[in-house]
Amino acid sequence: MAAAIQGEDKVLATAQRIVQSLGNTSDTDDMLLIFSTFDNRLSTLSSFVENPSAATPTRFDDAERVILSHAGSSSFPDDYLDAVDEVIQLTKEFSLGSSDEVLDRAENALQLAMTRLEDEFRHVLIRNTVPLDPDRLHHRSALSSSAAAIAIAATEFFNGDASESLEDVSSARYSHHSHGRGVSFGWDDMSLELIHPDAVTELGEIADRMIRSGYEKECCQVYCSVRRDVLEECMAILGVEKLSIEEVQKIEWKSLDEKMKKWIQAVKIVVRGLLSSEKHLCDQIFAGSDLIKEVCFLETAKGCVMQLLNFGEAVAIGRRSVEKLFRILDMYDALAQVLSDLQDLFMDEDAGDMVCKEAQGVLDGLGEAAIGTFVEFENAVQGEASRKPIQNGEIHPLARYVMNYAKLLVDYSDTLNLLLENLEAETVESDRGDADNSELESMSPFARRLSALIMSLESNIEDKSKVYEDVAMQYIFLMNNILYIVQKVKDSELRNLLGDNWVRKRQGLIRQHATQYLRASWSKVLSFLKDQGIGGSTSNASKVALKERFKNFNACFEEIYRVQTAWKVPDPQLREELRISISEKVIPAYRSFMGRFGSQLESGRHAGKYIKYNPEDLENYLLDLFEGTPLIIHHMRRKST
Repeated sequence: MAAAIQGEDKVLATAQRIVQSLGNTSDTDDMLLIFSTFDNRLSTLSSFVENPSAATPTRFDDAERVILSHAGSSSFPDDYLDAVDEVIQLTKEFSLGSSDEVLDRAENALQLAMTRLEDEFRHVLIRNTVPLDPDRLHHRSALSSSAAAIAIAATEFFNGDASESLEDVSSARYSHHSHGRGVSFGWDDMSLELIHPDAVTELGEIADRMIRSGYEKECCQVYCSVRRDVLEECMAILGVEKLSIEEVQKIEWKSLDEKMKKWIQAVKIVVRGLLSSEKHLCDQIFAGSDLIKEVCFLETAKGCVMQLLNFGEAVAIGRRSVEKLFRILDMYDALAQVLSDLQDLFMDEDAGDMVCKEAQGVLDGLGEAAIGTFVEFENAVQGEASRKPIQNGEIHPLARYVMNYAKLLVDYSDTLNLLLENLEAETVESDRGDADNSELESMSPFARRLSALIMSLESNIEDKSKVYEDVAMQYIFLMNNILYIVQKVKDSELRNLLGDNWVRKRQGLIRQHATQYLRASWSKVLSFLKDQGIGGSTSNASKVALKERFKNFNACFEEIYRVQTAWKVPDPQLREELRISISEKVIPAYRSFMGRFGSQLESGRHAGKYIKYNPEDLENYLLDLFEGTPLIIHHMRRKST
């Protein structure tokens, strides 16, 4: 202060010497006035020379009065910010040359104003927060309930808890196909209004004053504290709880499944909705400082991001079971879709870079968990060893679960191909028995893996056919199951992955089994309609032998009818083709045998005891086969003599 006074004395002395040199000492005051136009310090100094007691300019008195009069008031007058601006400016000026008393008054007024602005900043933030509308955000479920039912049913089957009469849920499909991903959020415009627009300008003006006054720390603390609470509340509304990794791993599956669904929905809403809008809000309020806007956003947002990532990590390192696969893939897809958005949001800070690395780590962990769970499913299919025969030779639950599971997996082809690319070549080796090298080379990694999975299923189904003592029923069981597998492939995107040649091979196998069925089931029946062993020519065959042949034929046919009406062939086309094949072999042979030998018995006594059926009767009875309802031929038709 003394140095400043000495400087002003020098200026006065210089001015006086200039006046004296001009020979006109009476114009000193005029000269001072001229100098005052060049330096506002001389204006203040002029007042000080004339009135040394007037140490505080009038405009400071006015600004100080506005600040002091509203120190504890809830009102915020229009001229308050102007008064704060005045004090900020005068504080800078006073630091150059005012007395300690004046500077202290200015600093006290400024501190009081900052306390008032801090309270107002908090109040405006809280009062103008726009509540999150969950109804607008929860617009669709990531995984259909029927798809979830398939996954759960598969798990129950492998655990030995599933009912064999479980309905075919093959029609259950994910409701998303547009991008080949498991999750389709449907809409990308997620900008949210977090603060009423009118308040944003006011908040920016307050923040500007606090930052210019050196109170940026207090301003940031208020902002981060309020906005963190708001984002936490939004997370609760979205159903994302604060859980430790240990707590997540203790949750039973049904509850965990619901939490995973909510997490999948929340990830995009949080990143592209809440955090993107929060970033924009920081940019608006703290427009004057890039550093402060970045710090405030990071401190506000990283908590909810880490909350999401902690749950994702807990799932990734948790126990692997087949029912989790679709949820894990959806979680992977959801996080993969927003990873670049996270990198854009947190790109400018070391701590922000840490958040992005954490997110990448969780994404990698989910990918490993998905592949590990897929391997668990493959192992479960290979190792499923139930030996109880399926009633009526129908489709085995294992085939239903595996094929429905596979159809759902096709929706994740892009993701699974990406995750499988770096696996060892054992997938190709395991599939060499079913396709030549050119076919394997043309397949994607996921298609090769899928082909190997279905081969394991087919091998298991073939093993399970051995539990039937009746060889003919073994072939009915195999035909039912292979056809079911083929139809699942033909009627879905699986066909594009596995190819038409794959389908043709299985169709050829079904035809082979049909031939083997006919041989196993009807060869004995047809043997009774041969000429050998009758003991003579057509005209003089042994009637005893003929009676025995017709009697054996009737008994054998009736037994097959009783047994095979109980067998079930669900596919109407296969059922009809089998009946036609049987009819083409049995009816002409029976008609021919009757034509050659029937007349030798018809003239005798009790002819109807041996010739019970005409060819048309047999043809009608064949229509009852494979309906799954056991029947007995009660009313034997006798040929009239």
